Amino acid sequence: MRISKALVVGFSLISSMRFLLTTMAFLLAVSSQAQAYKKELKQLDAYFSKALTDWNVPGMAVAIVKDGETIFAKGYGVRSVDSSEPVDANTAFAIASNSKAVTAAALAMLVDEGKLQWDDKVQQYLPWFQLYDPYVSANLTIRDLLCHRSGLETFSGDLLWYASTYSRREVLERARFLKPKYGFREQFGYQNILFLVAGEIVSEVSGMSWDDFVKERIIRPLEMQNTHLSVNGIVRGVNASSPHNEKNGKNEVIDWVNWDNIGPAGSIITSVNDWSAWLKLQLTEGTLGGKTYWDSTRTREMWTLHTPQAISKGRQEIYPTMTFKGYGLGWELFGHQGHKVVAHGGGYDGFISRSAMVPEEGLGMIIVTNNNSSLSYAMSYRILDVMLGVKDPTDWSTLFLELTKGGDEADDPNKVNGIDRVADTAPSHDLKTYAGTYRDEMYGDIEVRLVGDQLVFQFAPTPLFRGTLRHYHFDTFQIVWGTRMMLPTGLARFALGNDGLPAKLHVDVPNPDFDFTELIFRKLD
Repeated sequence: MRISKALVVGFSLISSMRFLLTTMAFLLAVSSQAQAYKKELKQLDAYFSKALTDWNVPGMAVAIVKDGETIFAKGYGVRSVDSSEPVDANTAFAIASNSKAVTAAALAMLVDEGKLQWDDKVQQYLPWFQLYDPYVSANLTIRDLLCHRSGLETFSGDLLWYASTYSRREVLERARFLKPKYGFREQFGYQNILFLVAGEIVSEVSGMSWDDFVKERIIRPLEMQNTHLSVNGIVRGVNASSPHNEKNGKNEVIDWVNWDNIGPAGSIITSVNDWSAWLKLQLTEGTLGGKTYWDSTRTREMWTLHTPQAISKGRQEIYPTMTFKGYGLGWELFGHQGHKVVAHGGGYDGFISRSAMVPEEGLGMIIVTNNNSSLSYAMSYRILDVMLGVKDPTDWSTLFLELTKGGDEADDPNKVNGIDRVADTAPSHDLKTYAGTYRDEMYGDIEVRLVGDQLVFQFAPTPLFRGTLRHYHFDTFQIVWGTRMMLPTGLARFALGNDGLPAKLHVDVPNPDFDFTELIFRKLD
């Protein structure tokens, strides 16, 4: 049938009008969505600005997603105290353990493709992987990896990977020495190393490294253009924050630490604008922009409570509406103000971040900061309360500040690790007697040398861990780090053997992330 030119033009005009009207309707819907929360967002904006000052944090960025729209995205403060460049919504921050949900999603995609199942045994894919208990090694499943119920203690073994020269494979091979604290599937024990195992399974099954899989299947399709999987992506000219550590009330820039060897558990560096795309994908249960990344069934599995956690009396007093708490697959789960919250935090050297979602409300948020404080957690609860319409919301910033108050014991030369220094004591031997190589069978060596009249040390697998040993009392020395990093001072105690000579070295550095006391260094002959 021949169609007249006039009729074609008519159809074209009608189509153009329909497109224009549809576009206008969408824009009106978007603007009305943000407009509906104009008052709340204005209040939150002022709250964020004040909190940044109150917490003495150099910089922060916040994004809020509601019903598929980013209704708020803004930076506060500076990227670095050395340069004073402003933070914006595209500034990249390390988000550490928020990466775990990405690893869970990567596995969910492979489940959809029929390449694995959540309850497959780990050794089916990594036959060489072992834990301390042969029964656990043989029966550990992918699901167990993602919900922290292996029996290992929280953060156990993290010194294997942190700033070390060990490859991912070497970290996992040394994990066989980690002794469990709990029975298998008995209790929650937060684990980074086992998420590394999960990432290695992604690699084994897909034929791609975890890094390449995440780039190709998630980051690029979501157009997360300022997202990096390694500190190697942070080059000159990149809009990225610097990590900071606060000492004596002053923020100091510290060096970036490479987390490549634990990537699947925490190496992602991103901006709040980029992460908003990830939150939207989560809140639409795996389908966004007409593309299905994973089936909605997988979302419900990841958001289902797998490992419950007890709510202590103290925690209940702080969070009176917390009706439950636990872990799903790559996500924290808890109750707040009558809603189920799906969330995760992230702690990197000089960066703390927090993601949270209320799926039934289509609400999501990301808060990133560039020093080691709980500011992002306080802000997440404030956003939850305000956006959920809580009457007289808690002043979470003030509450958390009160909870985190405390003196800096490390600045007291006569009291380290809570141990009062005993005056007028001396080592049992000449300092040269303490020099030598001390070895932990899981971790590796510490080299102690006498340089002039001072003992110096180097953790062989971890170039960052070096410095001097200053006599404290008896055969105990204070650790004085020689590098810019987040760890405080600590103590190194030499234990004498039956012959009265140094036989072991016990290291204790008080911090919430790395347990030096699980390492026992024996002096080599």
